[in-house]
Amino acid sequence: MKSLLKTAVLLGIIVSLSSCHDKSKPNYQYMPNMYESVAYETYSESNAFNSPTGLHGKEGQLPPVGSIKRGFVPYEYPNTPEALLAVKAANLKSPLDSTKVDMKKGQALFEIYCAICHGTAGDGQGKLVKQQKFLGVPNYKDRQINEGSIFHVETYGLNAMGSHANQLSQEERWLVAAYVMDLRSKL
Repeated sequence: MKSLLKTAVLLGIIVSLSSCHDKSKPNYQYMPNMYESVAYETYSESNAFNSPTGLHGKEGQLPPVGSIKRGFVPYEYPNTPEALLAVKAANLKSPLDSTKVDMKKGQALFEIYCAICHGTAGDGQGKLVKQQKFLGVPNYKDRQINEGSIFHVETYGLNAMGSHANQLSQEERWLVAAYVMDLRSKL
């Protein structure tokens, strides 16, 4: 009797397990998107950030108003001629520690970004000036400049010179300004 009961229970378990598996239909999945994620085409439009607020779904991508990125130090002066004069008058100094000013790095950055026009000696006789692509590039010796005014011009650009704020970080612009002042003292 006991063996018949054991056999019946075992047969019932085998039948119930085999009956749950249907090869023509997959089993139900809890949260199926986690098992089979939706594939998106590269560079295709997505409605991931669509919202009914009318901001075209960008509110999830925009930083909060008034926020600044970590490590960034705001520059208070706007891009105006008056601000450049104010920077010169204030004799704005570099916030870098004088022991951390790496003149070799400043020279390397100057030679990459500035020497093509200003010349390696800062005399305004760079390769593009000698080829007459740009004219009127100033000699640092003839200009009334300080570290702050150089940083300001690197940040915003002046006349034919464009801004270098996208290519150089704030620290790198201060290094270049320190190197330009060093060049000026040698002219």
